[in-house]
This record gives sequence, C-alpha cells and structure tokens, in this order.
Amino acid sequence: MTGTATKTLEATLAPPTAHKERRLQRTVATYRRALEDAFQSGCDTQTAVNDVVTPYNLTSYAKDALKNYVPKLRDTYNASELEDDHPIRFTNRGWEIDHSPERTHEFCWKVPQAGRGTSFWIPLRINPEQRGLWTDLLDSDVSVGEFQLHRHRTSWRLHVTVEYEVPEPETPDDPTPVGFDIGEGNLLVGCAVEQGKPVDPILVDGGRARHLRKEMHTTLKRLQERDAAEWRINERFDHYQNALTDIVEKVSRQAVEYACGFQDPVIVMEDLTYIRESPDYGKWMNRRLHAWAFAQIQGRIEDKARDAGILVEYINAAYTSQACHDCGHIGNREADDFRCQNDGCWVTEYHADLNAAANIANRIDPWGESLLWKSAGNDSPRDGSACDCTTEHRGASRKPRQTTLSAFSSETSETATDLVGSPAVHSG
Repeated sequence: MTGTATKTLEATLAPPTAHKERRLQRTVATYRRALEDAFQSGCDTQTAVNDVVTPYNLTSYAKDALKNYVPKLRDTYNASELEDDHPIRFTNRGWEIDHSPERTHEFCWKVPQAGRGTSFWIPLRINPEQRGLWTDLLDSDVSVGEFQLHRHRTSWRLHVTVEYEVPEPETPDDPTPVGFDIGEGNLLVGCAVEQGKPVDPILVDGGRARHLRKEMHTTLKRLQERDAAEWRINERFDHYQNALTDIVEKVSRQAVEYACGFQDPVIVMEDLTYIRESPDYGKWMNRRLHAWAFAQIQGRIEDKARDAGILVEYINAAYTSQACHDCGHIGNREADDFRCQNDGCWVTEYHADLNAAANIANRIDPWGESLLWKSAGNDSPRDGSACDCTTEHRGASRKPRQTTLSAFSSETSETATDLVGSPAVHSG
C-alpha cells in the first residue's frame, strides 16, 4: 500500500548577473507591497485579495498564491503581523525547469515574470541529497505544489513543495504514541505514553543553537558595520548555517532513534503551520522565534521516520503547554515549570516541556484529548451530538484561572469566561 508524501526541495540560485539581480529585487519588493496591502486591507476572501493585488505588476502565479494565502492568515490563523522577509509564493502553474548534464549547474529554473516573454532562466545549486527527486521532477514522477523564492542575505533560495508516492506506514493496532515538543530553551523534548503515563523522556538542550544564532547575529552585524568584504560575510554566514543544519540533522536522528525504542511507535507533533505569522509576543521575542526553523526540525523528523517505517501524525497545538497532561486542567507555566492547580491531581510541579510533550502524545486519539473545547481537527463526537464542541457549557473550578469541562446538562445556563494562556516558546 502506498501513500502520498510531501517534501520541500531546496536549491540556491547561482549568483545572478546585475540585470537579473535588479529584476529579482524588484519582483520581491512588488510582491511584499501587494501582500502588505492585501493584509492591512483586511481581505478575507479571494475576491477581495484579487481586487487589491490586480494593479500590481506581478505574474498571475504570484497573485493566485496571494489569493490563497492572505485569507488563511486572516481567518484561519488569526495572524497579527507579517514577516519582514516574506518569500514570494507562486502556484504550480508557473513551474518550469530545464536539465543538462553538460552544464556546471545541471538544473536551471525559469523565473516567472509579469508580461509576455519577460521570464528568464537562472542556474540552480541543488541539494545533492535531493538529486533523485529533482530528476523525478523532469520525468513527472512527482508533482509540484507551491514554490517559493527567498531572499537570504546575499543569496537567493528556491523552495519547491513536491508530492510523491511512498510506502504507507501502517497504523499499529495498539500504537505507542511518542510526542515531541519543539522549542527554544529545550530544542526537543519527547516522551512516549504507555498506559496513559509518560515514560523514559528525552531532552535535547537548545543552548548550543541559541549560542550559534546569537553569535551569528552579532558577528554579521559587526562585519557589516565595518564594511567587510562580501566574501568574508558570506563565509561566516555559511559557517553558522552549516553548524545549525548539523544540529537539525542530529536532533532529528535522535528523535527517530528514540521512537524506534518503543513497540509500534507513532510519532506525534504539533501542527505549526504559520507559526511564524501567528504569535505576537513583542518585537524581541518575535525575532527570536522567527529565527529558529521549527518546521525544518519537524520536516527532518518526518523524513527520517518515513525511512524507518514510522507513522507521523500532527495535532492541534492549542493548550498543549497550558493543560495538565494527567487531569486536563489549565495550570500555570513559569519558565521550565508547570504547576497544575487541580487540588485532586497528583501533578503539583512538572517539567513544562515534558508536560507539553505528554499532551501532544495523548492527542493522537481525538476522543482522548484533555481539552476538547479547542478544536483539533475532526473532533466531532462519535454519536453525532454537540457536547464536545467549542460551545460546550463549562463550570468554574475551585481555584481562579482554572476551568474544567462539565458534563452537558440542560439545566446549566452559566458559562465560564474564555481562558487566556500566557505565551510559551512554542505555539501550544
């Protein structure tokens, strides 16, 4: 039995000529103005976005991508701000590549441009580990989804989402859920849940990654202030990026090896789609969150898990860091400590990220979620009733800042005030 896998192919554009560089920069600037205009206008439908972006000098592939993207930011993900370095998104209709083994750079990409006959070709430096999928693109063995052009300091990078068939990992009859929480303080915290209890957790400290990113930011800033040669800036940047990539590869391998140590494992992670657009914790914290590639770690875990034949599931990230993994009550999180406020629960003080990882693992079964009033996909009750929906009546608990779900009763007429949780490093 086969299934469909999604992966992002990465390539760096060969240094463009001065003329092509100007055209790329002009396209990026125009796209970001159109995105900002549509977002600030409050567009929540494709028609509304189309009315805003139509006058901009962009290819239809970029405009169509904006029409799909902006409404999701507004309505689905409730984004409050945009990245400053937003990539250009294109729909798959604009995808075109060429290949010749005789060239120094075998693959070339046709950069979509507005107007007839204005697009141009540019060589690509592909990731050697992904050569097979790039070759399959030429043979139409994989299908292209959205692709993005990123401006990354002094280089340009192309990210291409592709779908291809892979052997489908079978869902075990009695799976052992293994939850992974990805953050900044602790880069990765994982635990398996057996008989409802977390066992043998794994913690990977994020200190090394934090140090590298801080050092990279400081070093590159000083080099720029001193008008250092471009080759020196690029050299230091590549050094730090390679070191961070090495950390991602090692931590993802650790995660899968840890999961393999359990009987019939299923890896469970948070759906962090648009995490870089959603949080609003202030300029300083947002910069730190945006600097770390949460999705990159998840993607590498998923790739390695697929090779190991392990199923990967994603769950809604809401309240994973604020709810007690044992009783489901909302508690307090302060730094690395989680405190449950339910007097009847044995969890008085617990490692916060480990608590989140246990919550993530427990949510593999939508009927067993500790908090059901925040939707986590298709969480409709099996009997078709509405008692698990977000409008369920809630009763106040014995302590302030804590709410419990009460059984639905026709006599219940009073509902508790919505909870407001304190922000954590991850989106839970």
